[in-house]
Amino acid sequence: MDDVPIRDESIRLGQLLKLASLIEVGGDAKVVLADGLVQVNGEVETRRGRQLRDGDVVELGGQAVRVVSEA
Repeated sequence: MDDVPIRDESIRLGQLLKLASLIEVGGDAKVVLADGLVQVNGEVETRRGRQLRDGDVVELGGQAVRVVSEA
């Protein structure tokens, strides 16, 4: 599992997917979320605007990343 550092206390799920290179472009977030392919802390998440905080784990396509706040 890779750590993804963020500058603030939180980040939106759609932004994190792109930052972590789990998707190529922001528009892809809508598709993978609508299809139920993204999990946050082990549960399916469909909201692109979900706020993620330090320690949250996001999974997509067998890849997992952990949010690490530098704030």
